[in-house]
Amino acid sequence: MRDKERIDSQISKLEEKYKDSGQDLSSYLDGLLYQRYLTYWDYIHLDTLLSLQVPRTYFPDEEIFIMYHQITELYFKLILHEQKQLVDDKSQNIDFFIEKARRINSYFKALISSFGIMIKGMEREQFLQYRMALLPASGFQSAQYRMIEIYATPLEYLVHHTERDAFSSENSLEELYEQIYWKKGATDLATGEKTLTLKQFEYRYTPRLIRIAKQVEQSTIYQKYQQLSADKKDNKELIEALKTLDMNANVNWPLMHMGSAHRYLGKDKEQIDATGGTNWKEYLPPSFQKIVFFPGLYSKQELNDWGKEWVDHIFNPDKKQTE
Repeated sequence: MRDKERIDSQISKLEEKYKDSGQDLSSYLDGLLYQRYLTYWDYIHLDTLLSLQVPRTYFPDEEIFIMYHQITELYFKLILHEQKQLVDDKSQNIDFFIEKARRINSYFKALISSFGIMIKGMEREQFLQYRMALLPASGFQSAQYRMIEIYATPLEYLVHHTERDAFSSENSLEELYEQIYWKKGATDLATGEKTLTLKQFEYRYTPRLIRIAKQVEQSTIYQKYQQLSADKKDNKELIEALKTLDMNANVNWPLMHMGSAHRYLGKDKEQIDATGGTNWKEYLPPSFQKIVFFPGLYSKQELNDWGKEWVDHIFNPDKKQTE
């Protein structure tokens, strides 16, 4: 009897749900009768997913390179999924804020630890040969990562550090975007000429990135934090989660890129030009860029020393032993 009552209640709820659609519940129930059972492989589009690895050369390790970057972009999408919820939230619920920040950190943690695949999981000689067939494509062109930055903090904090003092929130988003730090990573410092890598990226994504910047104006994650009441802003768990996010995105993640680039591109006397034209030695080090999403959470000294110890760890591993 209980089962019948439960089913009757569910049917009533379904009738209520579908009455505004112009179709009666009976039509939808017929659809359920005819519908195939859902399978795992159909649900996640497994066959399509496994068909997306299309190497440009015959070197076996290129497939590792492709899959790793595809996995990375999926993690970026997960990070953006959490960021968008934070940006859209109007409740100022501190537990929600902390949970979302922690989820973002868990994705970054997985990304950072997985970079060992890139550092130790490919043969250097294979990489140096198949990478030349991929020019001018570069991981620099990851639009999702640029979106992560824009959702995290106002554009004035993403201006290149050499120009940052000359810009503020009083400047237009277009002006700030033109001075964004990563553009110098694919610009010839001597001539000021943009690489093809950057030109392609700007043509494809600039309108979209500007549109997102306008959508989150005054509601980036940092601004959401600043808009909290004083007692919520002092929450130690939230501060720790945001600082961890900053460290993951702006120190640990670039650090792992540096480790990979140093292994594959920096062992010879001359830099190997296989990075889509990016000057990675100037572009990747956290202490050179000083990108900080939530600067108000740090002392002046912490900001001045941002990332220095990590860069020494990569390029001068014996420094502490010799001092």
